[in-house]
Amino acid sequence: MDQRDLVERAKQGDHDAFATLAGDAVARLDAAARLILRDPELARDGVQDGYIRAWRTLPALRDPDRFDAWLRRLIIHACIDIMRRRRHRAIEVDLTPIDVATGADFTSTIADRDLVEEALRHLDPEWRAVVVLHYFLGMPLPEVARSLGIPLGTAKSRLHRSLLTMRLAIGTDDVPTTSSIAGGQLA
Repeated sequence: MDQRDLVERAKQGDHDAFATLAGDAVARLDAAARLILRDPELARDGVQDGYIRAWRTLPALRDPDRFDAWLRRLIIHACIDIMRRRRHRAIEVDLTPIDVATGADFTSTIADRDLVEEALRHLDPEWRAVVVLHYFLGMPLPEVARSLGIPLGTAKSRLHRSLLTMRLAIGTDDVPTTSSIAGGQLA
């Protein structure tokens, strides 16, 4: 049975169809929620809130082919809502990779993870969501903007500012500098 049929059955109230749809995406969405919320328990809450919202509003979904993007948007928004309510940042992060590269040096992988965690710690939830969706889930920026309900230009500027903030946070030397050019613009 294809996804469209499962969505149609779930819209009719079929719990098993919804469970199948939800099960297909839960690992990736949980990993994204952990990166945004920086706390495994809060991430589970965010994913659960998103799935509850999805079940309740599923009959209003107009295009069954957009189910994945719609579900991802609901869960990301649930995570951002949790961060806004909590207004604190957890100290502990469990960064679980989706795909583990074979043959990679394990110690450098751990060092890279620590570096990413340190850099993400300095971002606001809205900025962190753009970084996670774009780099961790591999979504193109126009889709990130649609998922978050923001203009494409806002998504681009958040990503740009996030990367600058992350570079400064980890102390890399390759932070682009701005220089003044004629007309009062920055290069």
